[in-house]
Amino acid sequence: MPLPSLLSTAVLSAASAPSTPLGPFEDRAIAWTTWVTLMGFVGLIALSLLSAGPPARRIGTGTLTIVTTRLAGLAIVLGLLAVPAVLTELAHNASDSGGYDYRAAWNLLYDGSNAGRLAGLEVTFSLVGAALIAPLVSRVGAAGRARNCLLGGGLAAGAVALGTTKFPAAVPTDWPRTSFKTVMWMLHLFGGAIWIGGLAGLLLLAAPGAVGAADRGAFWSPTIRRFSAVAMSCVAAITLSGLFLYWEHVDGPSQLFTTMYGRVLGVKILIFGTLLLLGIANQFWLHPRIEALRAAGDQRPLRVLLVREFRAIIAVEFLLGLTVLFVAPFLRGSARNQAFQANAAEHATAGTGKLPKIATKDVSGATWAWGITETIVVIAIMAAGYYLSGRLARRRAGAPVSTVAPTASVVDS
Repeated sequence: MPLPSLLSTAVLSAASAPSTPLGPFEDRAIAWTTWVTLMGFVGLIALSLLSAGPPARRIGTGTLTIVTTRLAGLAIVLGLLAVPAVLTELAHNASDSGGYDYRAAWNLLYDGSNAGRLAGLEVTFSLVGAALIAPLVSRVGAAGRARNCLLGGGLAAGAVALGTTKFPAAVPTDWPRTSFKTVMWMLHLFGGAIWIGGLAGLLLLAAPGAVGAADRGAFWSPTIRRFSAVAMSCVAAITLSGLFLYWEHVDGPSQLFTTMYGRVLGVKILIFGTLLLLGIANQFWLHPRIEALRAAGDQRPLRVLLVREFRAIIAVEFLLGLTVLFVAPFLRGSARNQAFQANAAEHATAGTGKLPKIATKDVSGATWAWGITETIVVIAIMAAGYYLSGRLARRRAGAPVSTVAPTASVVDS
């Protein structure tokens, strides 16, 4: 073969398709631990303040105390565990050898840089949040007048700690776009935290001994109804913010199969969809039947089956939520950029040290029109679902039922 042909072949093959590995499993596991602790802390406090607390207070001081101390105790543990989790992630990123440099991680906190300030705030507010709700693990604090104030302060502190994970570390050049993107991330994080953390709290309260047998009907029916409203709001927030992030990082459904980012996102969407289907089953099947049992005096043996089903479904939902959080750290880069760089490498005529990056998407009037339409549709669907499930629950509760005397095993359960 002539020399020019050899040179031409070498030049054409110089640029190979870029590799987009998932990254070390250890890094993703460390990031997952940080997300679980911070989001669980926020979700447990929100459940105690918004969903479980008011029904427990109406029942009596004893139920309020047990509910509050259980949720606050686990929240404190997660809030304290968030500190070593954050420091471990910082230490791993700061190590040049792939190990853990905790001295460098500690020195990074409040070192004068934006990243250092955000990391310092993340650690500080995790501790502040845990300290604020610490009095609630005592019987006096759990049923005291300061309960809601302490929970509100702890929730605010936890929200700041969680929010710092997605605050921009550099001064943005495009303030409106960066601010809007940050708001979307906050919706995504807080929606997931309140939903998944709330599921953990419900599972904890469904354990034996949390609520007395005589108070279960009066507690669980309004608690589940309240949590359903909160959870549907969270689903709306996650869906809307997820649609924006999808628009920003993916150019069409084909990239869900042709890029690594897209495939990971596809797995996350499938898990989230399964979680959503279980939530729909709860909303339209299990919760209305619990309402019917309460209206029937909660004396039928069927209530035992429903309680067991409720625990099982909540446990599966919670595990799926943890799986979503585990998959999320594997989303690195952008499907748009990975497809763009693969195409650039395929058509390159000379080897370049660094492949170009695709430009950020432009926002047009059509983009805003689609976004506003999606917002209206999602909110309408969630509101209609909540209204229809409420009507179904009231209809089942008002239907005549035949009561059966409980057996000894039912009472003991």
